[in-house]
Amino acid sequence: MQKFLIIQTAFIGDVVLSTCLIEKLHIFFPDAQIDFLLRKGNEALLEKHPALHEILIWDKKENKLRNLGKTLWRIRKKKYDKVINLQRFFSTGWLTVFSGATETIGFNKNPFSWFFSRRVKHVVSNGGSPVHETERNLQLIKDFTDDSSVRPVLYPSLGDYERVKEYKTGNYITISPASVWFTKQYPQDKWVNFIDQVHRTFKVYLLGAGSDSSLCEEICKDSSHGSIFNLSGELSFLQSAALMKDATMNYVNDSAPLHFASAVNAPVTAVYCSTIPAFGFGPLSDKRFVVEIQETLDCRPCGLHGYKACPLGHFKCARNILDGQLLATCH
Repeated sequence: MQKFLIIQTAFIGDVVLSTCLIEKLHIFFPDAQIDFLLRKGNEALLEKHPALHEILIWDKKENKLRNLGKTLWRIRKKKYDKVINLQRFFSTGWLTVFSGATETIGFNKNPFSWFFSRRVKHVVSNGGSPVHETERNLQLIKDFTDDSSVRPVLYPSLGDYERVKEYKTGNYITISPASVWFTKQYPQDKWVNFIDQVHRTFKVYLLGAGSDSSLCEEICKDSSHGSIFNLSGELSFLQSAALMKDATMNYVNDSAPLHFASAVNAPVTAVYCSTIPAFGFGPLSDKRFVVEIQETLDCRPCGLHGYKACPLGHFKCARNILDGQLLATCH
């Protein structure tokens, strides 16, 4: 029996997009043991995954280096055939090289990549020839699978669907208004303007983590829509995905909830402010829309990930998006 370890200890959205490797490895090696290493706090995303054997957790917040050593010890005990590292950072490169695996695979931008068995070139498009992040990830295993595309997948449980059943009465949309980065987040007042124009036959559910609750509460308070509900902090990752699955539409920033929608093939409208879909993090659902400023800005995109404030102070890439662009996808 072959034993694989996938390493992705970055943020929530990165973990979701990496699930395409689990899917493809399971297709080609249905009897293999597939394990996954992620950062503490993200394990709930994959706890129901039917193709995973074990989830390994690295606590990066407390005693980071000591826990890194403990993680390496656990990895070495597993005696993996292949370790597949999706990250480009020192710590996971170190884990990969010293994993004891028969074969180590990762991107050439990792500082330890010279010591990997196989190095794969990592390219982020600036718009010329866009490659989705899932396609980049799948390049790591192409040599022993094939070059076909596979979507990321999350697996909410029956209990997750039961938890959100009460909200699925009638037509509804979800909005995930927050983002870690200011320049990736559609402004609060713009969300309110849009919501106020949504037909009153739709319920509006605001989703997010507990840390997003104050933002969502302010949106509820400022909106005149009669059926708006703040569910931030109330649902788990998989419960949120289960609710998104049957929505008429899900409105998201260029952030993790966008990938939740893709991973359950839920309808999605992705609003891009400072970033662009060509970076490779666009929606993958069958029913998908991209909303972005209709005019050309010399300053956009201003960066791959986003900033805590608009570098030029005007934030036109968000403020000049029209309400009608979002309303046009509410069907």
